[in-house]
Amino acid sequence: MKHTDFTQRRSLLLAGASLMAPSALLGAHSALAQDKWPSKPITYVVPFTPGGSTDVIGRVIAQKLGDALGQPVIVDNRPGAAGAVGAGYVAKAKPDGYTLFGGTISTHAINASLYKNLPYDPVKDFDPIALVAFLPNVLIVDPALGVNSVADLIALLKKDPARRTFASSGAGTSTHLAGEMLADMIGVKLTHIPYKGTPPAMLDVSSGQVTFMFDQITAALPLVQAGKLKLLAVTTAKRMALAPELPTMQEAGVKGFEMASWQAVYAPKNLPAPIAQRLASEIHKILLAPEVKDKLTNQLGMEVVAGSPADLAALMQKEIPRWGELVRKSGASVD
Repeated sequence: MKHTDFTQRRSLLLAGASLMAPSALLGAHSALAQDKWPSKPITYVVPFTPGGSTDVIGRVIAQKLGDALGQPVIVDNRPGAAGAVGAGYVAKAKPDGYTLFGGTISTHAINASLYKNLPYDPVKDFDPIALVAFLPNVLIVDPALGVNSVADLIALLKKDPARRTFASSGAGTSTHLAGEMLADMIGVKLTHIPYKGTPPAMLDVSSGQVTFMFDQITAALPLVQAGKLKLLAVTTAKRMALAPELPTMQEAGVKGFEMASWQAVYAPKNLPAPIAQRLASEIHKILLAPEVKDKLTNQLGMEVVAGSPADLAALMQKEIPRWGELVRKSGASVD
């Protein structure tokens, strides 16, 4: 009798377990996978070519994050369409913590209104992980142009705008929109010439082929030191530590002109909360490490923020409509 009772009870337990298996085992497997994360290398996608600021930041974070997590973090450069190629790739990746993205003002603010057929949604397809840093741009001209201030340049642009052009590192980048902003604020129509990256754009500015451009100071410094380029102003509200002698655009007379590019880290949407929290915590510690902060600030001219996922989400909420308005006013568009 006792043996019969035991057998019946065992049968009921097994039946119950089989009914629970589809959901309970899946949940257990998911929890186990998260507990073991990371158990293989992580890919950090940079949507631009090697050597630029997004790439430099990505490699600094990747090395330190790999050390902290005990797994390699491999940088994968996927350039194209102002970062849209790499962003589209990551948007379709599994949200399992093994794919990260080095996002920028272009990929997660400007592109939303600039591109007619963007292969991703910057808000719906990504989870914000960290706001890394702000990057001021500088106004750059050829010394042979004969201008010594922003006021001189504006006078030249207004005198014959049909002949004047500005370069950028690509359509839809912050360097493009900075030029559009200046043209809009001084009331002239200028021709934009997009390049495939910063170096060829700066070379044409330095040779007088293009009137001016905005870009990051670290990219311009070698040509400035060689006497082939001249810096007129910085685009942020405050002067930058790397070149404190440079006035801001507002100090130079363009009231209301303020912009800064920014760098951030994202993951595909629906990343498990424990993984997202671990990534945000580790990246925050990395960015505040003295050697990292020194490199990004003093060597690259960045303002390290080390902001939270909430900080990044709030920034996007402001930046997407802000740049959308400028894109519409400028008439800029990319198919």
